[in-house]
Amino acid sequence: MMPMVPKTAVILAAGLGTRMGEKPKGLVKVAGREILYRTMHLLQKNGVKRFIIVTNDRYAPLYWEFIEGHGFPAEIVINPEPEKGNGHSLHLAKARVSGKFVLVMSDHVYGEEFIREALRGNGLIADRKPRWADVGEATKVRVRNGRVEGIGKSLDEWDAVDTGFFLLDEGIFKVTEALEREREGDYPMSEVVKRAKLEVTFLDGLPWIDVDTPSDLKRARRMLVKTAVKGTGDGFISRHLNRKVSTEISYLLAEKATPNQMTVVTFVLGVISAFLTLFSLPLAGILYQISSILDGVDGELARVQMRTSRFGGYIDSLLDRYVDGAFLALLAYSTLREPLWYLIALLALLGSVMVSYSTERFKAAYGKDAYSSIPALRKLPGKRDERIFLTMLFLLYPVETSVKALFLLLAIITNLRVVMTAWLVGNESADL
Repeated sequence: MMPMVPKTAVILAAGLGTRMGEKPKGLVKVAGREILYRTMHLLQKNGVKRFIIVTNDRYAPLYWEFIEGHGFPAEIVINPEPEKGNGHSLHLAKARVSGKFVLVMSDHVYGEEFIREALRGNGLIADRKPRWADVGEATKVRVRNGRVEGIGKSLDEWDAVDTGFFLLDEGIFKVTEALEREREGDYPMSEVVKRAKLEVTFLDGLPWIDVDTPSDLKRARRMLVKTAVKGTGDGFISRHLNRKVSTEISYLLAEKATPNQMTVVTFVLGVISAFLTLFSLPLAGILYQISSILDGVDGELARVQMRTSRFGGYIDSLLDRYVDGAFLALLAYSTLREPLWYLIALLALLGSVMVSYSTERFKAAYGKDAYSSIPALRKLPGKRDERIFLTMLFLLYPVETSVKALFLLLAIITNLRVVMTAWLVGNESADL
């Protein structure tokens, strides 16, 4: 049975951000979105209904403007003594929460998969295999019998790293009340965690990072880009070549370009490559492959910048079909003479269109992603990235026989893939 997701999240944002130029770290943008927007949006998407932001007097107006601008259901609690430890900030939220709640830090960037899985846990969410965080600067945790035994940045022996994500209940305030009396309100969250001997849930290797410095921002951007790859629908060339290049481009453009701008750029380059078949086949093939690489950038930027939309994916798919159709049609016009080869070129063009149509029609009929529902589809050759790369190879040293061989090969591969797709769907249809 799935655990109930807490409806309230407390976000600690009272720090003065001295290493970030005394800016509220939660409002610093990574890849075009505020850190806090990312956390709140993903929590809200996964069932959290209400947010409490604990901040200081200086930053409160900025957070109010942020809340109103994005329409988040949030309220603000003022910490008049932000120089004290962040355990005190948690205590100030006591009167605003009841039952189980989420506690997060405003300066942590989390991936969607991390938040989805973390909400199923309890206590402190800890990572035994951190991929993106600076372990040297991270808070370490020593665990015994499933609970925190020691915590701190300087632990010599430790089992995991503190991710700054907690699932707590009202019982935690008994600990903060005791610390308020003993420490006069000045104590860190690590002291609360140690005193409470919190339960630990391990969540290993998923994307998260603590942003304390400008260099951390760069690592956070790279993390978001590298984990924004679509994955299941990629062909062999995308997995092993295109994505290695496109993610580097997306990293450079994450703060400078929008997904729509990249969609237009990719479409224009694809159309230019089609017309270049009338003048230079090698150049046309190379530009066609470049447009294929860039075709991944708009989707990566959309996911990184949290600007994904069904309409964007719909338009991108339509434009891809226009580019492919124009390229093959103009290539046939510029190179072929015999009616038989025009027929083979037509079969290659129809097959190229039908490859994408067969999977899109599956989604319309069954309401599921074809590649997730039928993993065997991922192994079938003939996806767009593979066809374009193959086209480039055949056009690098163009002779009449190489172009004819390309059209024959495309006609066979694409139409065979469509037949195999229909066969696999038929075999699985009873279980879909």
